[in-house]
Amino acid sequence: MLKVYNCIATAHDLRLVGLAAFVCVLASISAIRLLRYARAAKGRMRDLWLMVSAISTGFGIWATHFVAMLAFSPGIPSGYNIALTVLSLIVAILLTGFGLAVSLTKDWRHGPWIGGAIVAGGIAAMHYMGMAAFEVAGIVVWDPALVVVSILLGAAIGAAALPVGLHGEHEGWKLGGALLLTLAIVSHHFTAMGAVSIIPDPSIAVSQTALPAGLLAVGVTIASLGILGLATAGVVIDIRDHRRSELETDRMRDLADATVEGLLVCDGEMIVSANKSFSLLVGCSADSLIGGTLENCFPDPAARGKLMSRPNHTLETELRHRDGSMIPVELIMRPIVFAERPHHVIAVRDLKRRKAAEQHIHFLAHHDALTGLPNRAYFNMRVDQEIAGLAPGKSLGVMCLDLDRFKEINDLFGHAAGDRALQTFASRVGALLEEGQMLARLGGDEFAILLPNISGPAAAGRLAESILEVLRDDGDAPEVPIATSIGIALSPDDAADRQSMMSHADVALYRAKQEGRGIYRFFEAKMGAAVRDRRQLEHDLRLAISRDELWLAYQPQFDIRHGKVVGFEALVRWKSPSRGEISPGVFIPVAEEIGAILPIGDWVLKEACREAATWKMPLKVAVNVSAVQLHNATFAQELHQILIETGLPARRLEIEITETALVRDLNRTLATLRQVKALGVEIAMDDFGTGYSSLSNLRAFPFDRIKIDRSFIKQVNTNQQAATIVRAVLGLGKGLGLPVIAEGVETNDELRFLQEESCDEVQGYLLGRPAAIDSFREYTNPDASLPQAAAIKHAASA
Repeated sequence: MLKVYNCIATAHDLRLVGLAAFVCVLASISAIRLLRYARAAKGRMRDLWLMVSAISTGFGIWATHFVAMLAFSPGIPSGYNIALTVLSLIVAILLTGFGLAVSLTKDWRHGPWIGGAIVAGGIAAMHYMGMAAFEVAGIVVWDPALVVVSILLGAAIGAAALPVGLHGEHEGWKLGGALLLTLAIVSHHFTAMGAVSIIPDPSIAVSQTALPAGLLAVGVTIASLGILGLATAGVVIDIRDHRRSELETDRMRDLADATVEGLLVCDGEMIVSANKSFSLLVGCSADSLIGGTLENCFPDPAARGKLMSRPNHTLETELRHRDGSMIPVELIMRPIVFAERPHHVIAVRDLKRRKAAEQHIHFLAHHDALTGLPNRAYFNMRVDQEIAGLAPGKSLGVMCLDLDRFKEINDLFGHAAGDRALQTFASRVGALLEEGQMLARLGGDEFAILLPNISGPAAAGRLAESILEVLRDDGDAPEVPIATSIGIALSPDDAADRQSMMSHADVALYRAKQEGRGIYRFFEAKMGAAVRDRRQLEHDLRLAISRDELWLAYQPQFDIRHGKVVGFEALVRWKSPSRGEISPGVFIPVAEEIGAILPIGDWVLKEACREAATWKMPLKVAVNVSAVQLHNATFAQELHQILIETGLPARRLEIEITETALVRDLNRTLATLRQVKALGVEIAMDDFGTGYSSLSNLRAFPFDRIKIDRSFIKQVNTNQQAATIVRAVLGLGKGLGLPVIAEGVETNDELRFLQEESCDEVQGYLLGRPAAIDSFREYTNPDASLPQAAAIKHAASA
C-alpha cells in the first residue's frame, strides 16, 4: 500500500491525477445512465444504447489510463506505441460492451455481477495493453503480487458496480454504481502502476514511430471531450426522460384517481402506490398507505393467498377500514410493469351497495313489500320445516285470516286506505305474537299465522280471541274499521302435511265468514262439503254475466190517486243451470264479498235502461245502486254514457240508494249524487227509516223521492207505532215536497191505509209480483192503462 502511495505522490503530477479521476467519474456516470437506457429499450434501440454505453465506458477507461500516464514522470525519454495504444482502446470497448451485455441478460439475477466482473477484466486488459504500448529508455520490472492485487481489486469492485447501478430508481443507486465503477478503474490503475519499476538503460532507445506525450495529450483531450459530450447527452436524456416519466406518472395517477374503483400497485405484498378512491374507501391518505403491506388492508391470509396466486380472477373478501370496521370488497389482480420492474395492480371494488341490494332483493323475495311480513313462499317453507321437525306429543297450529269486507274498503275509501288498513292489521296482530310464532301475508287481504309447539286448541283459541279483541279496539282511531275472521287447523290432529293443513284452515275460515264474520272457528271434517259448495257458488256467480244467466224482473209502481202505472223497479235475478233460481238474498251478499257486485250493478243499469228505452209509454224505471257503485269515481260518467248509448231520457231513470251507502263517505257520495242530479236522473232514498240520520240525509242530499221500507208497511194495521211512523214519513214528505212511495204492499188493508193517509205511490205483491217485462206489455203499451186502474180501485174497495 505504501509503494502505491509513493507512486502516486512522488511519480505523478497530482493535477493530472485529479483530471484523470474527473474524467473517470464522468465516464462512469455516463456509462451507468446509458446502460439503464439500454435496459429500458427494446429491439434495435436496445442494441444501439448498449453500443453507445460500451463506447462511452471504453473511452472513459482508456482516457483515464492515459491521462494518468501523462501524469507519470519516469524522468527518462518515453513514448507510446501507436498500434498497441489504439488496440488497447478497442479491447476496452469490446470487453466492456460484452460485460454490459451480460449484465442485461433477461431473468438472470447473477448477470449484473458477472457482467461487472467482465467489465473489470476489460479494465485490466486495457491497462496492461496500454502499459505494453509504453516505450521507455530503460527496463520495466513488475511486482507480481501487486499485479495480482490490481486485477482482483478491480474485479471485486467492478463486479459490485453494475448491480448497484442497475438496482433501483433512486438517484443514490445510480450515483453509487458510478462511484464504484470509478473506484474500480482508479484503484486498478494506480495499484498496477505501483507494481512497475523502471531501471534506466541508455542502450535502449525509444522507437522513432512512438507517439510523443504531446500528441497523446491531444488524443486524450479529444477522447475526454467525447466523454464529456456523451455524459452531457446522457444527462440531457436523463432529465428529459425523468420529466417525461413524471408527466406520465402524473397522467397515470390522474387516470387512476378518476376511476371509481380503488387501485393499488404492489411490489409483492408491499404497497407502492394507491389512488384516491382506495384511500377514501379505507379512510387513510394515499401517502400513509405507501410502504405498508396488504395485510394491513386485507387481514384474511387465505384471501390474499388466492389473490396473489390467481391473477385475472375476481375474489370477494373484506377490507379493514381505518376505524376497524370491515367493508365487503371484490378484488382482481393483474401483473404490470411499473417503474421498469414487474409489479401487480389490484382493483378494489366496494360491494356495500351491491350487498345491500342483494340483501334487499333476498328480503323482497321472502317478504311482503307493503307490510314487511313474510310472504307465502317463506311461510310455506317455515311450515314444512316445522312439520318435519314436529316432536311427538307436540302440536303445530296454523291460522288463516282475512279482513272482513276488505273489497268494500278499497272500493269505498280507495286503495291507499286499504293499504293502511293492511299495515294496521299487520302491526296490531304482529304485536300479539310470541317468539317463534310468525305472521305472514299470503296475498291481498289474506294472512296466516304459524304457531309452532302450541300446547293445544285452547292456546290457539286464546290467541284468536286476543286478535279479535285488539282489532275491535279503536284506540288509535283507524281510518276505517278493521275486522277479521279466523280459521284454525292443527297438526297432527287435522293434517300431516302443509297442503292439507292450509286447506283445512281455509275451510274453517270460510265457516267463520258464513256464521257472521268477526269470529274464529276450528276445522271440522264436516265443513268440507259446505265450503266446496260455497266456492262453487262464487265461481258460478263470477261467470253468470258471461254465461247470460242473469235476467231482470220488473215490479210495477202505481200512482195511488189516479190508479195508473207510473214506472217499474228493475230487480236482478239469477237462474243457474245447475241450481235453478237463486234468491237475491243469497247471491247479492256473496257478490258483495267477492267483488262481483260492481259488474253486476253495471249490467243491471245497462239492461234496465236498454229495456225502458223500447217502451211506448214514458214510464220511469227504478234501479237499485250499491254503495260500491256509488263510490266509484267514474260512476256519473259511466251512467251518462249508458243513457247516451241506450237513448233513454235521463228524467225516466231513477236510482235508489240506501241510507247505509250514504254514511260511509258523505262527501264523496254527495259529490257523486250532485253529478247524477245534473244529468237529470232522479234519486230516491230506499228503505227510509232503517238507516242512520235520516232527517239530516234528507236535508243534505238532493233526493226526489222517499221510499218507505216494507217492514213498516206490513205492520200498519197491527202495530200502532209502525202506523205512526208511516204517517210521520208521509207528513215529512209533504212538508219537504218529496213524493213518497210505499213498497211491500201485500194486503187490501195496507193499500186502504195508504190511500187514506194520501200516500203518493205504491208497489207490492198485491198490485203486481216481480216478473219478466213481457208480463207487463199492457202497461208499456199506450192502450193498456185503464184495466190496471180498475184493478187498483177494486183492491182498495174490497
